[in-house]
Amino acid sequence: MNYEEMLRRELTLITPADEGAMARAAVYQGTLAKPPGSLGELENIYIRLCGITGTLAPGYTPCRIIVLCADNGVVEEGVSVTPRSVTAAQAVNMTRHCTGMSAMAHHFGDQVQVVDVGIADEYHCPEIVNRKIRPGTRNLAREPAMTRQETAQAIWTGMELARRAKAEGVAVLGVGEMGIGNTTTSSAVLAALTGLPVEAVTGRGGGMTDAGFLRKKQVITRALALHRPDKNDALDVLSKVGGLDLAAMCGVFLGAGRYGLPAVIDGFISVVAALCAYRLCPAVGDYLFASHLSREVGYTAAIEELGLAPWLHLGMRLGEGSGCPIAFRVLEAACAAARGMATFEGAAIDDSYLNEIRGKDCF
Repeated sequence: MNYEEMLRRELTLITPADEGAMARAAVYQGTLAKPPGSLGELENIYIRLCGITGTLAPGYTPCRIIVLCADNGVVEEGVSVTPRSVTAAQAVNMTRHCTGMSAMAHHFGDQVQVVDVGIADEYHCPEIVNRKIRPGTRNLAREPAMTRQETAQAIWTGMELARRAKAEGVAVLGVGEMGIGNTTTSSAVLAALTGLPVEAVTGRGGGMTDAGFLRKKQVITRALALHRPDKNDALDVLSKVGGLDLAAMCGVFLGAGRYGLPAVIDGFISVVAALCAYRLCPAVGDYLFASHLSREVGYTAAIEELGLAPWLHLGMRLGEGSGCPIAFRVLEAACAAARGMATFEGAAIDDSYLNEIRGKDCF
């Protein structure tokens, strides 16, 4: 199969959110018994959800976190203090609800779908969905991480996971990852897409000594000089300096747009994948929601490229999709307030006292 051709066809079917539904939702917000705009971002979230779903009663449950798992050959360069074997071990642990993300998701009743798109080490866990494309990427410091076909296949795989979620009645997606070395690939991709200096988009990931951190930045710099990825071609960037996990996550975000699902961005790796999706199809931006401010230095640059702002400032830097279960509750609160609150008419309140201040900056 020519995955790139298939992907290009699907991208043409992604449309922006329904502006008419958003306009109706904004009018409806104005009838609710509260000072105009007093619920702040919750009102905007509700309006955006209405635009995605085309209804004034958008669904917000069930929620599913799709975790894309893959290894990265660049770990051979000593860019991570964590051994490669942790990718497989934590993927298995996620199915047992005993990682940070999966413990929270299990508590709240959210679904967690762990997907192997490129785990290198062997494991036994039937609960992990096997979509392995190859056992980890090649070492991007020496050769392109993937072929263009492998990259397109990974993106297609992510889109198919979103399609399946929609068919199974999922209302909201979260996008997480597990892959040792993927802060290195994400920093390389972000630097390539934006033209920003490597130092401006590269952090210490799960923790590194000063010497290790310097080596990480040097590896990314050399890889970019070696491969010269085309910033105007996200497929080229991903294939040369990205990862299977990043590409598949990009596909889930694209699939969210294709099948009309809100998609929650987690932290740094997730936001870089979302930016790749946006570069491939800008209409996808209408379907994205930013959960929390990651402490990774490159996160801010990526989220600003998307024109989004994170809701939560909790000092989080775990990854996995750990911001998603918390963000799902924010989405739920936005819908609960909009759908449960009385209108001025229903509350028997004459709202004419607001006439002078409606539509003005009086608060």
